[in-house]
Amino acid sequence: MPTTIAVRGNAEERIDPELGAVSLSVGASGAEREHTLAGTTEAHERLIGDVLELEASGALDTWSAGQLRVWSHRPWNAEGKQLPVVHAASAELEVVFSDLERLGEWVSEISLRSSVTVGGIEWKLTDATRRTIEEEAQRAAVADAVAKAAVYAAALGLGSPTPIELADTGLLTIQQLPPGVGVERMFAMRGAADAAGGASPAQFTPAKLVIAASVDARFAAEPE
Repeated sequence: MPTTIAVRGNAEERIDPELGAVSLSVGASGAEREHTLAGTTEAHERLIGDVLELEASGALDTWSAGQLRVWSHRPWNAEGKQLPVVHAASAELEVVFSDLERLGEWVSEISLRSSVTVGGIEWKLTDATRRTIEEEAQRAAVADAVAKAAVYAAALGLGSPTPIELADTGLLTIQQLPPGVGVERMFAMRGAADAAGGASPAQFTPAKLVIAASVDARFAAEPE
C-alpha cells in the first residue's frame, strides 16, 4: 500500500531593483489663503518643471501628479483655546526612476526645499523581469518539494515518490486550516530606503528585492 507524503516547497530569488518610485508632496500653510495657495502653486509648478527635465533626459520610467488640494482648519493650543484659521494647500507626485543613480542625486537635491516632502522610495522591477523571476521562483519551489519528498521516502525505505497533487500554498483540496490561520502570499517583494532630507546619493543604494514562491504537494511512495 503506498504511503502519502505531504510537503511544502519554498524558494526565494534575489535581484537588484530596476526602478525606484519616489513619493513626493509639495505644500504650505499660513494665515492668508491666497498667499498660501500662490506659494504652493509656484512650488508645485517648479517641481513639475524639474520632473519634465528628468523625463526629457531619459532618467524616468513614468511619473504622475495629483491635483492641488486646499483646505482650512482652526487648531487648538495646549490650553484648549481655539486659534485663528490656518489655510493649507498640498499636491502629491510620484516619480518612477529607471536611472537609479540619478534618483539618489535628485532626491538629495529636492529634499532641501522647504516646500517639498519626500514620502519614501519603493524599489521595483519592470513587469517583464518580475514575471521571469516569479517563474524561476515557482520552479525552484517545486524542485524543493520534490527533493523533500525524496528525502522522506528514502528515510522510510520507500522507492522514488510519485507526485499526486500540487497547488499554491493553502489550496490543496484535503488540507484543513485551523480557524484564524491565513494563507501565505505566493510572491513577496521587499526593499526600502531612507529618504531623509539632505541625504547623500550613497544612502540611496537599494537592497536586493526578494521574490518568494511556496507550493504544497503530495506524493505517493511504495516499498521498493
